Amino acid sequence: MSAEPGAAQANEAEAMLSAAGPLATVTLDDRYAKGDGTVLVNGMQAIVRLLLEQHRRDRAAGLKTAGFVSGYRGSPVGGLDLALFHAKSFLDQEDITFRPGVNEDLAATAIWGTQQIALNKVPTVDGVFSLWYGKGPGVDRSGDAIKHGNLSGTMPHGGVVLVAGDDHVGKSSTTCHQSEFAFVDAQIPVFVPADLTDVIDYGLAAYALSRFSGLWTALTLVTEIADSTGPVPARLRPDGFRTPADWQAPAGGLHIRWPDTANAQEHRLAARLAAARAFARANGFDRVIERAARPRLGLVACGKAYTDLLEAFDMLGLDAGRRQALGLSLYKVALAWPLETEGLVAFADGHQEVLVVEEKRALIEPQVKEALYHRPVRPQVSGKQAPCGAALLPADGELDPLGVALVLGHRLLALGPDDALEKRLSLLERIAPPAPAPIKRTPYFCSGCPHNTSTRVPEGSHAHAGIGCHYMAQWMDRSTETVTQMGGEGANWIGQAGYVTLPHVFQNLGDGTYFHSGLLAIRAALAAKVPITYKILYNDAVAMTGGQHVDGVQTPDMIARQVEGEGVAVIAVVSDQPDKYHRALFPRHTTFHHRDELDQVQRRLREIKDVTVLIYDQTCAAEKRRRRKRGLMADPQRRVIINEAVCEGCGDCSVQSNCLSVVPVETEYGTKRQIDQSSCNKDFSCLKGFCPSFVTVEGGRLKTPHPRGGDTPDTDVLPAPARPPVANWSILVTGIGGTGVVTVGALLAMAAQVEGRAVSVMDQTGLAQKGGAVTSHVRLAVGAGRIHAPRIPER
Repeated sequence: MSAEPGAAQANEAEAMLSAAGPLATVTLDDRYAKGDGTVLVNGMQAIVRLLLEQHRRDRAAGLKTAGFVSGYRGSPVGGLDLALFHAKSFLDQEDITFRPGVNEDLAATAIWGTQQIALNKVPTVDGVFSLWYGKGPGVDRSGDAIKHGNLSGTMPHGGVVLVAGDDHVGKSSTTCHQSEFAFVDAQIPVFVPADLTDVIDYGLAAYALSRFSGLWTALTLVTEIADSTGPVPARLRPDGFRTPADWQAPAGGLHIRWPDTANAQEHRLAARLAAARAFARANGFDRVIERAARPRLGLVACGKAYTDLLEAFDMLGLDAGRRQALGLSLYKVALAWPLETEGLVAFADGHQEVLVVEEKRALIEPQVKEALYHRPVRPQVSGKQAPCGAALLPADGELDPLGVALVLGHRLLALGPDDALEKRLSLLERIAPPAPAPIKRTPYFCSGCPHNTSTRVPEGSHAHAGIGCHYMAQWMDRSTETVTQMGGEGANWIGQAGYVTLPHVFQNLGDGTYFHSGLLAIRAALAAKVPITYKILYNDAVAMTGGQHVDGVQTPDMIARQVEGEGVAVIAVVSDQPDKYHRALFPRHTTFHHRDELDQVQRRLREIKDVTVLIYDQTCAAEKRRRRKRGLMADPQRRVIINEAVCEGCGDCSVQSNCLSVVPVETEYGTKRQIDQSSCNKDFSCLKGFCPSFVTVEGGRLKTPHPRGGDTPDTDVLPAPARPPVANWSILVTGIGGTGVVTVGALLAMAAQVEGRAVSVMDQTGLAQKGGAVTSHVRLAVGAGRIHAPRIPER
């Protein structure tokens, strides 16, 4: 925990704290219901609030519209479906329907359908405003559907917004992603929010632009914004949006129609993009934040890079006065493509250089250069490269405030000397990068996870990984390697099988992925006649992103009948409870086995020179735990303990179970083993080893701890804590999945909201459900505008 530096900070903080008003009355419903002041939301709740606001504005304008949401979960928008489910009562009031997609491209096609309701049909509403969501790979997958939909267009009172979750550093994705270029290829305008307020503000702008121009629009959310929490104004753009006075729509208009030819759609698209630029210009989407009286260096930034730039100002000691003295101007871009160039050119005029600060590959910088190219007097343009060609801002990874500060400082000094800036820059250059942690926490299967058993393969066999929790088998001793895109599982073996000595592979395929698109890969393997065993891992939950249900109905018997219908002749079902099935529902040739027989079943299947299917059925351990707490699943009145006096510390129980609840314990006789009862999910696979130290307790309950030291203190008379004499605080809360790190951040955020303080919280959960590292970046300030970026800088 650290106080952030600032001149006379103690006096400033004391004055602000003494001026604080009474505590606000806050409820959880405020995030969706409150119409004035500020509301506290996280990234996913901001999208829900956007939908509610859009319908409320339509109703106030006398329009009868409806909302429609569809898409597919995935970090950093993995929690959007849960936020929508939790807000169902609010969505119902505003006639907004949430219908999760089986996969991203089918969801995008459903979105397209919402704009077709007036084509030779009688609509019941004036229009449907629709929202599609998906992570970066989902954008790539849906390119065909998205292009078709955008070419077709929108209704005048409908509109489409595509929300793309971009994981710039591959934190919880198989690839690093930047979705803007996919949208540019489809000629879809792209808004890039810098914070949670922008998510709602730009979202409303995106709907307005979509309705005016007939284009689909996009909103890209990076992890840092999607995973953050903070206050946003309850009322944005109260005056609405202006229609451009200098724009004349072509004959026939810009919106969807039928019949419509491909050539006509392509021709109309150019007019739509011109309309989008005119609408952006009329409504001032891009804004001059500061302009120097004697300009030298103009800064152009958008999205997360904009907040990194504000942090860089602080690092360089560039307050408003210093920025004016140095000739610094600042331009914030909202619509990254197509760039509204009139405002940009007016901003750039008079500057010696324009520095474009943006993440990943340059999108805005080439548009700036093109806009300024034909000017008789124009500034130099830098960004990814300096005017001399030297590398500046990186095009890979993500930006950080220190890196931006160093580039900014050197560009300023290239325009003229400044002793104070040179000294500050010299200090920043001596800051060493943070040393790598001596131990890196590796996420792992949960205690009692089905994959502890299901991802094993017989000696001499190989398995291929796929998308899902079982992906983690790659860093365990499971002879598992390589991965495909979601739904491509096993198709890579079609290309390998004829060129390697290995005669057969096992392909892991999660039940969620199977429902999403995996069945098609099985069909491809059958068509290619390759020897492969698909292990369909039926866990009864999409565990990787938070324990959601699969978006449809599927059961082991349904899967067995489906793959039989595709032509699979050999099907085996393996379970921890093989007697639970109504076997008449399965294909006649299906065989049933206990999980203890997995090795011999797999040995049999690998000898078959055809496509075979093994359905491994065992409920996700984390879901079992949740359901037992909610009374939705029976909780076995049985526990396993280890008698440490008998245990010899051989560790065979850990080998047999692969379970994190079997933990080492130090005794006077050396390292032994014990069961961590707080994390045990009662899988009982640790009993497979022959060990006399194991004891099962039937019907017993864990002791309830009691406080020591006599009477419980009276919490009603606890003294108020002393307030620290600082205005800004940064607090990094760390832990592992299940330790309540996110809860601490949420409590601090709500406390700050009640006190009227500025607050930002960014949760980095990653593979939290799998014992991965979790951090919560909490930034508190007295006074608005003092928090720029939600992430606490590493250096």
